[in-house]
Amino acid sequence: METTINFRPMTIYDIDQILVIEHLAFATPWSREAFYNELMNNQFAKYIVMLDKGRVIGYCGMWIVVDEAHITNVAVLPQYRGKKLGEALMQKAMDLSKQYGALSMTLEVRVSNVVAQSLYKKLGFQPGGIRKNYYTDNNEDAIVMWVNL
Repeated sequence: METTINFRPMTIYDIDQILVIEHLAFATPWSREAFYNELMNNQFAKYIVMLDKGRVIGYCGMWIVVDEAHITNVAVLPQYRGKKLGEALMQKAMDLSKQYGALSMTLEVRVSNVVAQSLYKKLGFQPGGIRKNYYTDNNEDAIVMWVNL
């Protein structure tokens, strides 16, 4: 499967495709309204999509507040995983955050999600703490990770 990967800012017209990925990736997916509100009403929100031949195959959202970027969500379609596309998407998000003046980036990741933790560590993120019972679906803890950009 040949891929032609591009990135661009997310628009409200991407929400249908984003919801498919969201439901495949997360036990407690965000709603259409949540994405719409992020794109239309949250001045801190920046969202990018990753495309393969015009099809949305991944996305990343972040809030950039003063000099800190916080990843709100990031996901790639299951059939595109394991191809270093999550790494490319995160790198794009990190680059965009720097363009907006962020000096550091933070995110939460499930304690059980060792694949994601490994990717984040590869990109320079370090564990900085635990959020107890962070995930509402099963009360799993989250590891807070940070990186200087």
